[in-house]
Amino acid sequence: MRASYAWLKSLLTSGDGPHLEAGPQEVAASLTSVGLEVEELIEYGAPSRVCVVAEVVRVERHPDRERLTLVTVDRGGAEQVVVCGAPNVPEPGRKVVLAPLGTYLPEIGITVASRAIGGITSEGMLCSEQELGLLGGGGKGEGILVLPKEKKATPGTLLCDAIDGTHDWVFEIGITPNRPDALGHHGLARDLAAVYGLHFESPAADSPARVETALQIGSLASVEIADTERCPHYGAAVLVDVKVRRSPDWLRYRLESLGIRAINNVVDVTNLILLEFGQPLHAFDLDKLREGRIVVRRATNGEKIVTLDETERTLCEDDLVITDGERPVALAGVMGGANTEIGEQATRVLLECAHFTPRGVRRTSRRHALSSDSSYRFERGCDPEAVPDVLAHAASLVTHLCGASAVPGSIMAGVAPAARARVMMRKSRMQSLLGVAIEDPGAILARLGCEVLQSEARPDEIDVVVPSYRPDLRIEADLIEEVMRIHGLAQVPTALREVLPRTGRSDLSIDDQVRRVAAEIGLNEALCYGFVAPRDLAAVGAPKPVVRLKNPLTEDRSVMRTSLLPGLLDAVSRAQRRGVADVRLFASGSIFVQPDSGDDELPKEHPVFAAVIAGSRRRALAKAEPVDVYDAKGVAEAVVSRVSGQPVTVAASQVSHLHPRGTGIIQVAAADIGRFGPIHPDVADHFEIEHACMIVEIDLLALGQLEQQTARYRPIPVLPAVARDLAFVVSDDVPAGDLATAIRGAGGELCESVELFDRYAGKGVPDGQQSLAYHLVFRDPKAATAPESARTLTDQEVDKLADAIVGMAKDRYAATVRA
Repeated sequence: MRASYAWLKSLLTSGDGPHLEAGPQEVAASLTSVGLEVEELIEYGAPSRVCVVAEVVRVERHPDRERLTLVTVDRGGAEQVVVCGAPNVPEPGRKVVLAPLGTYLPEIGITVASRAIGGITSEGMLCSEQELGLLGGGGKGEGILVLPKEKKATPGTLLCDAIDGTHDWVFEIGITPNRPDALGHHGLARDLAAVYGLHFESPAADSPARVETALQIGSLASVEIADTERCPHYGAAVLVDVKVRRSPDWLRYRLESLGIRAINNVVDVTNLILLEFGQPLHAFDLDKLREGRIVVRRATNGEKIVTLDETERTLCEDDLVITDGERPVALAGVMGGANTEIGEQATRVLLECAHFTPRGVRRTSRRHALSSDSSYRFERGCDPEAVPDVLAHAASLVTHLCGASAVPGSIMAGVAPAARARVMMRKSRMQSLLGVAIEDPGAILARLGCEVLQSEARPDEIDVVVPSYRPDLRIEADLIEEVMRIHGLAQVPTALREVLPRTGRSDLSIDDQVRRVAAEIGLNEALCYGFVAPRDLAAVGAPKPVVRLKNPLTEDRSVMRTSLLPGLLDAVSRAQRRGVADVRLFASGSIFVQPDSGDDELPKEHPVFAAVIAGSRRRALAKAEPVDVYDAKGVAEAVVSRVSGQPVTVAASQVSHLHPRGTGIIQVAAADIGRFGPIHPDVADHFEIEHACMIVEIDLLALGQLEQQTARYRPIPVLPAVARDLAFVVSDDVPAGDLATAIRGAGGELCESVELFDRYAGKGVPDGQQSLAYHLVFRDPKAATAPESARTLTDQEVDKLADAIVGMAKDRYAATVRA
């Protein structure tokens, strides 16, 4: 939003009290300090401080250039000749604006210099409004600027002194959505008054210049509101004998400086009032309203209106429109209709000042991709109590500037404004939040327009009645923020708090521990939606959803998840469609399943972990290979063993959404903790996954119930170990983990470790059987704990243990030793 320094200063200069004396730079800093950030300070009409008024003395044709004119002007004590190409050079005696030599004109980017044009030296430049930078709202100048005949200005007078509004400082302010009151100059002036300790009171409307007492407003116009939810208040005033013409210069320049194009005096008045109060208005040509009726209603589907931007728009039943009982004449709160706009022929005008609810205006504006100064303010919330006062200001100004007469009274339709909010603020609470004591916070709130009520019986409490133009003040913290905003954040003392040393945290939650381990082994965390599609849950065999949205934005986000896999597999699918085949993702969070008790109304939140590994396994200096079930097994074992600190076993299993020949379950102390394996081909087809994809699922609730064992330090053994490699041919049904556990048991305490290093099935191995090769390490267990009493094992001892292991394998698993 743009704001005028001169306007703000005039609002704070009325009355007998102190006036605003701060310059534009200081005011910009003050506005920024109270949360109204001045993004840019613009000098409007900068050349007007150098350019002067000059009187035309003589006008002659250029001897060599048909379209040029030689204009002799008196710039105040001296005459000079200027070559001019404008078509509207006035007759002698009229006054124009001269840019002397050396004047810089930023609008066209030139510095005026002495130039010979067709053999005649031009000593200066006669300027147009556009060249002077006075048409900031996008208006177009018509030749050079010629002062009105009635304008009394001595030649040589600076333009900024001769014509009001030709010079100003303009603030470009970033208004946050919670401050609709700051979208008008009154709101900005109120904040500045609070900062500088000045008195500000919104001025009362002037009396109309003329009143047509012979007419009654009820005989000329009527207002009916069919939807008071979207339009709770609608005010209307009628003016007659209106003379539509160009606005006076001060009004045009004020609007142009603030980025609004001047149109005509009636429309310009509504825009001026908008900028002053932040309340949009609209003017209708009363003669174009059938029977002078105003009906506020919802549009019908397919109804059409041509708005002032000359665009035909098709409406829907959610659009609120202003009609004359038969046809739409305005899109409520957004833009007027072309069928009732104010033209030069208008003589009777109906002024609208209404309150439209923000949500409805916002939806209409977005639906039609149509944003205006009015919709910008209505979307943020205008003052519902301001309608009568703003309407009176606008009607009075039209009578003064448009030669109009006001019809006595006004029409106020709708419901009464809601009661003002009342909020209690405690001084002790304010001090505890801010860390600083403020002597009289009630005075600050009063300067902002709040009604402050304080009881002697409760000195710590202040009852505050919030003004209707501040919808953002609703709770105690809002009032405290307001007090601190005006008091000044720079006034809060800066103090370093004492920091006491503490030992590191070792009580990380299971979720935090699992996430840390997953990141350590090379997985990337993914944040998955809490809402998924029912068909995706069914595809991965997840429990049926128990929470469904009644009005989902899309079917893909219609139920709360009962598995993390749909989000992860969707991410894999999206990545592969974009050429990224290798994916390593994990997610940790709650799934929402059926509660254990049928009496519970809310779903049960069950914490789980899931990971997906897709694409290829890449190693340095080795050919990439597709990931397989052993990659998933490694992830599952690493996560569970590192978090629990206990040994992990693996067993075969069958799960509907995993491949039947590669599914495994993770167990700790005979308790099922999770599962892993390649996804089922049907699941791959459902999510359109082309490359190999493995998944891991871990029940964090079950993992958290395990007794976690802290890793203990073991000294490096000082005695050498004795190793043996044994390969057993056993049935395909024998799990490698079960055989490894049996080998460790048969080896006794001298068997330090058993590691599977090869599995083979094929030539040389009978059908239905497999070869499992293990690396066994034997060492005296005292080698690490009591090395002084430990001894090195002999080959005879190790051979004896190996024979016992082979015998156990033959007896228990019908195994044969493979040479």
